[in-house]
Amino acid sequence: MSVINKIRERSGLAVGIIAVSLILFIVGGDLLGGRSLLFGGNQQKVGEIAGQSIDYQEFNAKVDELRAQFEQQTGRAPAEQDMGQLREQAWNQLLFEIAYQKEFDKLGLKVSPEELVDMVQGNNISPAVRQAFTNPQTGVFDKSTIINYLKGLKNLPPQQQAAWASFEKNLSSDRLREKYESLMRLSVFATTAEAQKEYQAQNSKADVKLLFVPYYTINDTTVKVTDSQLQDYLNKHKDEYPGANTRSLQYVTFSVAPSKEDSATLYNQIKSLARGLGAAQNDSAFALQNSDVRVPLYITAGEMPEQLRSSIPTFSPGGIYGPFREGNTYFIYKYGGSKKDTSFTARASHILIRATAQTDSAKADARRRAEGILKQIQGGASFEALAQTNSADGSAQNGGDLGYFKNNGQMVKPFEAAVFGTTSAGLIPRIIETDFGYHIIKVTQPKTDVLYRIAGIGKTIAPSQTTRDEALRKADQFAADVRTKEAFNAKVKEDKSIVVATADRVPENASNINALADARSIVRWAFDDKTDLNSVSEPFEVGDQYVIAVLTNKTDKDEVKVEDYRAELTAKVRNELKGQQIISKLGNASGTFEAIAQKYGSGALVETVEDVNLATGFLRSAGVDPVALGTAFGLKPGKRSKPFAGEGGVLMVETTQLTPAPAVADYALYKTQIQQNNTSRTGFYINEAIKEAAKVEDRRAKFY
Repeated sequence: MSVINKIRERSGLAVGIIAVSLILFIVGGDLLGGRSLLFGGNQQKVGEIAGQSIDYQEFNAKVDELRAQFEQQTGRAPAEQDMGQLREQAWNQLLFEIAYQKEFDKLGLKVSPEELVDMVQGNNISPAVRQAFTNPQTGVFDKSTIINYLKGLKNLPPQQQAAWASFEKNLSSDRLREKYESLMRLSVFATTAEAQKEYQAQNSKADVKLLFVPYYTINDTTVKVTDSQLQDYLNKHKDEYPGANTRSLQYVTFSVAPSKEDSATLYNQIKSLARGLGAAQNDSAFALQNSDVRVPLYITAGEMPEQLRSSIPTFSPGGIYGPFREGNTYFIYKYGGSKKDTSFTARASHILIRATAQTDSAKADARRRAEGILKQIQGGASFEALAQTNSADGSAQNGGDLGYFKNNGQMVKPFEAAVFGTTSAGLIPRIIETDFGYHIIKVTQPKTDVLYRIAGIGKTIAPSQTTRDEALRKADQFAADVRTKEAFNAKVKEDKSIVVATADRVPENASNINALADARSIVRWAFDDKTDLNSVSEPFEVGDQYVIAVLTNKTDKDEVKVEDYRAELTAKVRNELKGQQIISKLGNASGTFEAIAQKYGSGALVETVEDVNLATGFLRSAGVDPVALGTAFGLKPGKRSKPFAGEGGVLMVETTQLTPAPAVADYALYKTQIQQNNTSRTGFYINEAIKEAAKVEDRRAKFY
């Protein structure tokens, strides 16, 4: 791959020239369409950043630059989903160029020409430059390569010169942002008081006995909630329920699923292609020409679909394998030999045991627990079963399986070294410690550097025109019968085969509605000023289905109504009323918790929790309840609280033992924890603060 191609891949900047015909098409459309340039004014305003208005032409020009770059890199026109991402990238660039630049200017932050030279060919070369000019065969970066490239830059085509100029501009922007964020990170500080508080929260322990009556023990239907109660609750908790411009919908779908006849037709086609692939002299070209999906020519065993991987023992050069069906796609493959990869691939499972706190004692406890699990497995216990019940990693639900991965930094170094340091499958007989905790690892497929040459063809079952016409006929008939929400509800009730889906609080810039991808047409219909509440749409074609929607609710960011949050507010108020009932029934409870629970009746639970702390406290059935935890630590040993309403029910708490955190002389570890946690969020906070200060107004949803 040439150097300039690498720059295009990594710079994330526009490189191309928009064709005259494309410009005329866009401008012509704007002159004649609903956003006519003849009228100008606010109709052309895509947004505003820091008081600077962004008009449609300016924004679209930036999008077109990114689109040209996308087409050069991928060799194809962007799909609608790609265009959504390009528009987002263009908007973020404008945000950086306008809002961020104002902050840079206030602080006098700049990147000098000398600094840029140093980043490109000096002593402090940018990682982006190193990556672009590193030899892919040797993995070595040689500064002379870039110096020679720059010497010959004037002799390169104008397009490549423009690419380099954009690359340098991006380097400068990245360095500016790094400087700014570094300054902000240096302002992050944790006081000794904060560190002491965190230490106490993690290491003070309490043994607690509690009486818990969950709210769910009272049937919802027996508690009536009025609109005035909901309004009162909303008035008291306005900060918890912000306003937003959203729409709520109900909709039905008519699937354009391929029929049995469509499937049979494709199956016959794929068998014919299998014969052609087997006979083809240039099988990779034949596969590329006839496939609906791109299949890499060289893949590892781990990258193969399961059905093909199981055929590896039977591979012979020129052999055809398949057809295999994956979803609605049939695949056939031709094996063309193998070669050595530059990296290794392996497959492993693990059980991750995390420490409950960043203290030496907590880490020692976690290691002892991990070693105990390792001994159980060595004694014959099921690795998968122990992973499901003990692992703190998301892979637990899969028995700890991590799938296939390469030795290229996908895993943290100690983990990677352990897996790729073995030559055979099986349990690694020692605990592996990483920053995430302690791992018990089982290698399920040992490392291999074999690459298989596989020419593959994938053909997706597409519905025939007859199938599509029938689905449209059903959708049109449904839409003709239901012009009102009442008719919509009646039709759905009458036809049990029709399933109604609900989408609540859909934002104006949404591209998807629940599982409906690329549903912008429905969202724009819902936000159209002409679409009234309870309106029913015409059929929308979304993917392989037709969708008919009814607008059920509108919310406004400047006016929060009970209806906007009715379900959430109802649940909160209902629980408050249930809490009052339970507390009233408990009365001035006395005696043991067991006696009080028996007197109360069904639903009352008595539980004991040992060694609970304020930082990660979990109160069994009551879950994580900050009020209950605070109450427990505020009581003296042997004392009991009165009944009070918690998160999930009414509680009475009795603290049986309090163990203060041992005295320590230095809280440096906890200072570091707090600072690291805050520092990791600095970039996000900066972005949000700058957007807020710039009073960003985003009206793109009106145009796209």
